Amino acid sequence: MFLGTHTPRLDEKGRLFLPAKFRDRLSEGLVVTKGQERCLFVYPADTFVEIAGAMQKGPTSSKAVRDYIRVFLAGAHDEVPDRQGRLTVPPALRQYAGLTRDCAVIGAGDRIEVWDASAWETYLAASEQAYAEQSEEVVPGLF
Repeated sequence: MFLGTHTPRLDEKGRLFLPAKFRDRLSEGLVVTKGQERCLFVYPADTFVEIAGAMQKGPTSSKAVRDYIRVFLAGAHDEVPDRQGRLTVPPALRQYAGLTRDCAVIGAGDRIEVWDASAWETYLAASEQAYAEQSEEVVPGLF
């Protein structure tokens, strides 16, 4: 499980050092794609295959399903991190997420999310208060 917040920087070639604690799980391969809120999702390759397979079972008669699958898969980039544990973020994905130099890499359970550092701080500031005040069940059956 991926946990925590890390603050690596993109280098001039668009490479990002993966946090050391995440590298073993991603060493065999990963897929980076567009996430919600203009961040990037990074999945271990095997997890991405499972998720993509589950998506393919959705009703293709639904425009929302087709649209979501198209954006999610068309933006996907697979690779194996280099020996130094770096991920190369393609230019189109850097642009989508507004990544320039300072990044926030967060563990989100089965995936990593890569955010522009200032976008993450803005999101977190807006979301933490709602989290603290949540009085209804968000995930059914969890709390």
